[in-house]
Amino acid sequence: MFDDVEIPYRGYWSTPFAKWQGVFAGLHSIRFAADVAKSELKRRRIAPEAFDHAVLGVTIPQWRGFWGVPWLMSMVGNDNVTGPTVAQACQTGPRCLIAAAMELSGGQANSALVVTCDRMSNGAFVTYPGDGGWGGLPKTESWTVDNFLEAPDLGHPVVQTAENVARRWQISREEQHDVVLRRYEQYQDALADNRAFQRRYMTLPFEVPDPKFIKVAGLIDGDAGVNETSREALDRLMPATQRDTVTYASQTHPADGNAAVIVATTDRARELTADARLRIRIRGFGQARAEPALMPAAPIPAARIALERAGIGLHHLTAVKSHNPFIVNDIVFACETGFPVERMNNFGSSLVFGHPQGPTGTRLIIELIEELIIRGGGFGLYHGCAAGDAGFAVVIEVDDRSAA
Repeated sequence: MFDDVEIPYRGYWSTPFAKWQGVFAGLHSIRFAADVAKSELKRRRIAPEAFDHAVLGVTIPQWRGFWGVPWLMSMVGNDNVTGPTVAQACQTGPRCLIAAAMELSGGQANSALVVTCDRMSNGAFVTYPGDGGWGGLPKTESWTVDNFLEAPDLGHPVVQTAENVARRWQISREEQHDVVLRRYEQYQDALADNRAFQRRYMTLPFEVPDPKFIKVAGLIDGDAGVNETSREALDRLMPATQRDTVTYASQTHPADGNAAVIVATTDRARELTADARLRIRIRGFGQARAEPALMPAAPIPAARIALERAGIGLHHLTAVKSHNPFIVNDIVFACETGFPVERMNNFGSSLVFGHPQGPTGTRLIIELIEELIIRGGGFGLYHGCAAGDAGFAVVIEVDDRSAA
């Protein structure tokens, strides 16, 4: 689909994700992302001036976020670059990646830095002008909390979409917990050998900056706030709402963090890559909407579109990663496509390590790339859902350039 667009090998990174109200709660998300990007580019010996385009993905308002990409890139060290700021709820990361790829494939740029970030902790509390209501009183909302508790159209909380899917596809609490245990086992594989898998794209131990980004405030070994679990612990959990099936273990937790990906034309990618033999390409993408209030099912049609555009079928896939805010996402995908649920999300998923919104899909795509490289290349599929019963999917291919 984007024949002259590549992701340079090791041209990506992610911070650990920290459960909300944790170690990243006091950090301005855009300034934090710029601080990390500056360090990671230096580590890769890539000058900030290497980019002629950038995309910022952020979904939760931050102070002076109005200034978007120009401010971000000035902090990174390149004050000659501009680009869009993108917000598509939980699918902001993949959408930013595709936006950059389209810019490059259209000949508008040669190399783009895609930076995604969010801080769900201490989210903005917004006041809107009165809209003709009683006394002209303003409307207010907690940007993060209120929108999770009530959709503007049907008035349902986000968790209700998972219950609706569980009810329609007859997915029990026990079946959900079976897959939850599998996801925690897969995450443990990423922690093996002193977090060898995560160190492929994450600088560890991670230096947590102070809120002014002047000094190091502390160190963390990896994702913060991930709890261990067991069958016995899961069996003791009651559903989050009465007479339902979704427990706190079968849904993700809000988090903070950032992640970034470099996207470049083929020639520029060869200059920026850590291994010129590896070729990493976007082969297809798709988006779709499910029926109202069936959000976890939305990735199914999106994945079918992405696979069709890539010209492959499920049987061609070497790896699959999903943004699974609810474990029913993975179960219903397996039910409808036949792809084994136990084969999805090797080395971790957002169900376990958390959900900062903007960078969630970015990190999962990075992990998908690394898994494909470990397995010797091939096709990988990322899929995920977002607010508004939307789904998004991306097909990635890793191969040996010399064999082409």
